[in-house]
Amino acid sequence: MGPSQLFRIIIPRCDDGSPSLGEVSSLLFGRNLTTLIPWVKLVVVESPSPARDCSQRQNIETFRRDCTMGVRQFLKGRSLRQKDNVRTNAAELTLKESLFPIFLVTILFFLWGFSYGLLDTLNKHFQVTLGITRPRSSGLQAAYFGAYLLASLGHAAWILRHWGYKATFVFGLFLYGLGAIIAIPCIIAKSFGGFCAAIFIIGNGLGSLETAANPYITVCGPPKYSEIRINISQAFNGIGTVVAPVMGSYVFFNFGDEKALQNVQWVYLAIAVFVWSLAVVFWLAHIPEITDADMAFQASETHANQDDKPFVKQYRLFHASFAQFCYTGAQVAIAGFFINYVTERRENTDDALGAKFLAGAQAAFAVGRFAGVGIMHFVKARWVLLSFLSCCIIFLAPSITQYGNTGMAMLFIVLFFESICFPTIVALGMRGLGRHSKRGSGFIVAGVSGGAVVPPLLGVVADARDMGIAMVIPLIFFVLAWSYPFAVNFVPAYRNVADAFTATEVGIRPTEPEKGEIEAVEEKNAAPTVR
Repeated sequence: MGPSQLFRIIIPRCDDGSPSLGEVSSLLFGRNLTTLIPWVKLVVVESPSPARDCSQRQNIETFRRDCTMGVRQFLKGRSLRQKDNVRTNAAELTLKESLFPIFLVTILFFLWGFSYGLLDTLNKHFQVTLGITRPRSSGLQAAYFGAYLLASLGHAAWILRHWGYKATFVFGLFLYGLGAIIAIPCIIAKSFGGFCAAIFIIGNGLGSLETAANPYITVCGPPKYSEIRINISQAFNGIGTVVAPVMGSYVFFNFGDEKALQNVQWVYLAIAVFVWSLAVVFWLAHIPEITDADMAFQASETHANQDDKPFVKQYRLFHASFAQFCYTGAQVAIAGFFINYVTERRENTDDALGAKFLAGAQAAFAVGRFAGVGIMHFVKARWVLLSFLSCCIIFLAPSITQYGNTGMAMLFIVLFFESICFPTIVALGMRGLGRHSKRGSGFIVAGVSGGAVVPPLLGVVADARDMGIAMVIPLIFFVLAWSYPFAVNFVPAYRNVADAFTATEVGIRPTEPEKGEIEAVEEKNAAPTVR
């Protein structure tokens, strides 16, 4: 349905040829109104009344009534609620049909990549300006990622199950903007605790967005390419993590403390305005709503047949959630203390230069995502995940003992191989969940709360020993996360479900209609019987 077909305003015209309100309205502002408001279409029709005169009052009432009906139809078409037991065919979209919703949701990935990169930069900035310790500064990560647990298993999960993806997107953007606004007075008051509270609200908003966006990208389009889609979208998350440290190196570290804090205020004000504007765009946009019925159909078509089990027996999902917890905790800890690592173990490196090195490492992270997508065109995603996570372990170990450029280079390589791990765990963990998809996505995203646990542990070890020894902490969690890709590749119960989705043609070839649908179409097209 095109924009101009959303609703029409019907204007009656007189039979006697005299200039009625309908003609005057269409001549004076019909074209301009249609141009300014493309979903309004003015239609001039003949008056059904045989009378030769037109009542001005009647025309006004008709015009007003049709305007009211049009507005109601417009608002009804943008309802945020969708019944979950009704198939919308959104899980059967082709590549072409899925491009617009994927593009719109990908903007969200950039947003939380930018927010995450900004958080890593602010971690070091507050250590300097407020004179707080490294374990205490990790409270930012604890507040940010701890909120993910509340959102993904609490309010965001409830909204997703009862109202759908679109409502969760709008709600998450509202919370994100609210947290950004609250951060401004906390920055003015130099209240680290207040700023952590604002970050907690932002984390709730971003946790809501991730609870909906990750599974949405995974299921919106042909299931065969789910890992490729989510890695491409997550690559823009990586771009956001590059932009934030670069901006931070110029905005936060090249000025005095007072000026730097003022700059932080303007950044968060701009974020609030942008995300609230984006919330309006999501409310107005037509994005397909994917229901539990759609996901149950997709699972049956791929022959994964896992959604017939009760939710408590979805063991693959819980293993994926555990791996996500361990992996995300390690990733956040490394990025959060990257500047501390290079300033402590590399000579002549100050905070501003360290922030630029962090931007370079995040650039390697973004490049790794695009490289991973290219590899997935030729190699199964489960093998790519196992290889990349294994390389994270291999290259993080030398950073414990190395100094200077060598130690920093190891972290650059680790960030490159971290790139595809998070989204690929999401995509593989979501496979075969069917009607449990919305609930299951909350559990996988809840694994992000590992970012609230591992960084404080690393901070304590770093203060007690040094940053090199502290890298043992993320190394341990990488090893624990490695158990999931190992199982996906070598345990048949995991591997068979993953490969069933790889071989499916849903969204690539037309789906065969059911018998009842065929009979209904034949009956509709049948020629009328002559009696």
